[in-house]
Parts: sequence; C-alpha cells; structure tokens
Amino acid sequence: MTVLLIEDERALAKELAFFLHQHGFACTVARNGQDASQATADMPFDFILLDLGLPDTDGLALLAEFKENGLAAAIIILTARGAVEDRIRGLEMGADDYLAKPFSLPELLARMHAITRRRFGLSKPLVPMGEFELDVQSRRVLHQGELITLSLKEFDVLAYLVLNRNRVLTRLQLSEHIWGNLPDTGFDSNYIDAHIKNLRKKLGRFASTDWLETVRGLGYRATLK
Repeated sequence: MTVLLIEDERALAKELAFFLHQHGFACTVARNGQDASQATADMPFDFILLDLGLPDTDGLALLAEFKENGLAAAIIILTARGAVEDRIRGLEMGADDYLAKPFSLPELLARMHAITRRRFGLSKPLVPMGEFELDVQSRRVLHQGELITLSLKEFDVLAYLVLNRNRVLTRLQLSEHIWGNLPDTGFDSNYIDAHIKNLRKKLGRFASTDWLETVRGLGYRATLK
C-alpha cells in the first residue's frame, strides 16, 4: 500500500519511512504543505500520515483541502499538540485516527491495519480466497494451514486484488499501489503480468486459481464471494 508521510522533522520522517518500508508500504515523504498538495495531485495514496505543525501551513487546513478534493486515502493525524479540541476537530473534519507524539511505531502499524480491515469490511484477520486464505496483517498466504512462499511484490499484487474483490483493477492502478510514484520508477505493465503469472504458478500447485481473472484489455480481477 502507498503512504504519504507529511512530516517536517527530518529524523522522525526518516525513521517512519524506514519502518513503513520494512512492513511493505511504499512511502513518499513531504516536509511541508505545498509538497504534500503536489504529491496528492500526482498520485493516489492509501494512507496519509499528517503532522499538524507544518512550517508553511496548519495541518488542519491541509486536511480540509484533502477532504474538499475528495481524496480517498485514510488519514491519521500525528502531532505533538495535546489539546483535546485539536483531536476532536481533526476527527470531525474526517481524519480516520489520531496519534499523539511520541507514539509507538507498532501501535501506528496496528492502527493502520485496523483501518484497512474497517475500510474493506473485514471482520476476521484471515480473508478467504477460493481454497486459500490471505493474512493481510502478517502478510501470509495459506492453503489448509500450509504457508505458501511469495515475494513481497507478489503478495502486494495479490492482496490488493483480493481486498478489492470483484473489481477490475488496471495494470496502472496495481503498479501505482505497489511502486508508488511511477515517474520515479518507470511504468512497465509487464511487471504486473509477470507477477500474476508467478502467482498463478505458485498458488496453482495447491488449488485452482480460476478466481484470479484476466479482463482482456483492462487488467485483472479477483472474482470472489
């Protein structure tokens, strides 16, 4: 999943970005409101981690801008401000959660996973997909309890398709979700095709993957109940 981290404190931004990368997130860092606005105009994000104390604007004003622009990203406010009023206002303006600094990195990760479960209507940690199960939080795929070894990117492609079940996702959408800022990495739809091929091969050793469909001329879809 992609994350926009809006944080002007360089040491904290570096620590957070490294932590998120370790846990499978593609992280873009913006150190002020202007860069954050540009980043959201350039590409979609799954999460926005928003510091309120930015050098060029108030974080709540930036939150209002995001909501006015109809951004679909889940927004978690990260701030040293301790006033209850700020927390309430941020949540009432549409933020999904709030963490006061200093905070625990594992707690941040747990809250991000909780938001993901709520957004995709997941009541249990394991998501069924045909004869397989997907564990989003632990980043595992299982068949009758047996672990199936996937690469990090293979898992990301599969998880995004399964979480968006029955929805056609284009190769560009999948690439943006996995690699983040495409102009920096280059876009080649063959990357996605190769990952889908590998997924079918690895999962197909255990059970049918007919639910992992190619939609000709458009992209891919996980057709699941």
